[in-house]
Amino acid sequence: MVLNTCYRFVFNREDAEDLAQEVFIEVHRSLDRFREESKLSTWIYRIAVTKSLDHLRKLKRKKRFSSLKRIIGVDDPADSIPAPDRDNPADALADKERVSVLQEALNSLPDNQKTAFLLSKQDGYSNQEIADILQTTIPAVESLVHRAKKNLQTKLERHYDANR
Repeated sequence: MVLNTCYRFVFNREDAEDLAQEVFIEVHRSLDRFREESKLSTWIYRIAVTKSLDHLRKLKRKKRFSSLKRIIGVDDPADSIPAPDRDNPADALADKERVSVLQEALNSLPDNQKTAFLLSKQDGYSNQEIADILQTTIPAVESLVHRAKKNLQTKLERHYDANR
């Protein structure tokens, strides 16, 4: 559950595994502070979501720094790493592009919308469970999921209309 949650936020298996490990380290360190106001799984899930969102924020800061380095003439060493070989390069490229477009659209959502949407549509949590995880109300969760769907639809339509 934790690994899948992290993966749905970061879209990278290795990063998701690292984050899952961090989640369990945090759970171990903080177990004495668990107040049993919610289920243990809900508490762990909240930690996983928080760690994943923190990771995405760090990546955005690194991306800004990398852009600055390119502007001042310093190359990004990640650019020289070759892409992995696939059986069918055309399929691999198409899959990578679709994932990239979706990830970009998801990452452009406000954190609360993205979290509610992923918990609902990807992980299948009920609105009550999402409300417990996000420490909010059921109507607020319904509103967040609805706004996330509308925003994603708009962003994806714009992307695909522009690339026809």
